[in-house]
Amino acid sequence: MSCSFQLRLPPSPSPSFLLPTPTTAAKSPTSRCCYASTSTSSVGVRKKGKQVKAILQSAAAQKPDKENEDEEEFQVLTAIHTAYNHILILDTPKSRLLLLDSTHNVHSMLNKGTKWTGSYWDEFATLPPLVPEGPIAIFGLGGGTSAHLMLDLWPSLQLEGWEIDEILIDKSRDYLGLSDLEKHTVDGGVLNIHIGDVFSPDAAISGGYAGIIIDLFAEGKVLPQLEQAATWLKLYDKLMPNGRFMVNCGAGEDRLNANNAVSQHDGSSMDGTWKLNATIRALCEAFPGQVNWKKMPQSAGENYLALTGSLPDLCTWSAAVPNELRSSVNQWRACNVHDS
Repeated sequence: MSCSFQLRLPPSPSPSFLLPTPTTAAKSPTSRCCYASTSTSSVGVRKKGKQVKAILQSAAAQKPDKENEDEEEFQVLTAIHTAYNHILILDTPKSRLLLLDSTHNVHSMLNKGTKWTGSYWDEFATLPPLVPEGPIAIFGLGGGTSAHLMLDLWPSLQLEGWEIDEILIDKSRDYLGLSDLEKHTVDGGVLNIHIGDVFSPDAAISGGYAGIIIDLFAEGKVLPQLEQAATWLKLYDKLMPNGRFMVNCGAGEDRLNANNAVSQHDGSSMDGTWKLNATIRALCEAFPGQVNWKKMPQSAGENYLALTGSLPDLCTWSAAVPNELRSSVNQWRACNVHDS
């Protein structure tokens, strides 16, 4: 799943925003500016609708002015609790958004008219030219945002998407176009979906994955297992020779402390900034000298990304990706323990 980014949705004011608990896991009818749930009173429904409206307005306020448009009209397509998530899928004039857990962070999005998001999901589409031929896994598929773009740009890819929450997958099929990706493209590409724990042996395949995209979050934070070097050494066994990880590492400690002087700078221009991210530190411990990093700009959420293996030749790499991604590719750099 995905961390928040440009459309980062902050927690709502107290009392905290809670999803209504439907009586069943069945798909509920849509409603405008309120939840459709027979288990909630009409007063409660209106209250929840106002809270969602406040969340969207807060998100819009964080966008650049040129992107600030009226987001007050929206539909709640589904709102449901599962064993793993509080799932909320919204339909807005520009996109459909998947919000999870109590943080109200956007974990997936499906824009109307384009597969591009302007955030870290787009970065994952730069991985195919770097890895051997073979299946690429997405650990933390969520609503399939990155899979949409990857199959659009690389229509022969075989993607293996893993997600622990089966109900989330069902809802994403219904509302986020995930079922379309399960059909083979003209060039033979496809997304195969698996339900299960990515840390279990079941998530491995014979011969290994050519690459693994890792986007695993809960309650707005990277899973704690990913901040341990031992986890990465075990996950490494799921790769084929010369395979790579590309990882959404979430925020750094600079974002957690707004008064930290480091947070006043663009991390991409500071060689040692990667040390502020616990996931990258764990990767460097597991794979010394074989980890590369970049930090997304403030407008795209300031998430850190990591890529394992030697730093590719940036000119060759940028020439192999679409124009929209070339300048972004050139921002990668190797982690150096001597960086300061």
